[in-house]
Amino acid sequence: MRQSRLMSLVESVANMIVGYSVAVVTQILIFPIFGLHTTLAQNLKMGAVFTVVSIVRSFALRRCFEAMRGKQ
Repeated sequence: MRQSRLMSLVESVANMIVGYSVAVVTQILIFPIFGLHTTLAQNLKMGAVFTVVSIVRSFALRRCFEAMRGKQ
């Protein structure tokens, strides 16, 4: 069974929200262990950067694998 475009969009948005939340919470919990003290605003901004990097990485990998699949 194929996934509809709408459900693909919903999955992508949910993945982005969960990824962003995990990044921010992880930073809040882990940074102090390493002596890094940041404000909530800084954590939110860094989480956004990590989320954008993750989206670009995921897209690039998906396109590479799709290209490999097309050559078979």
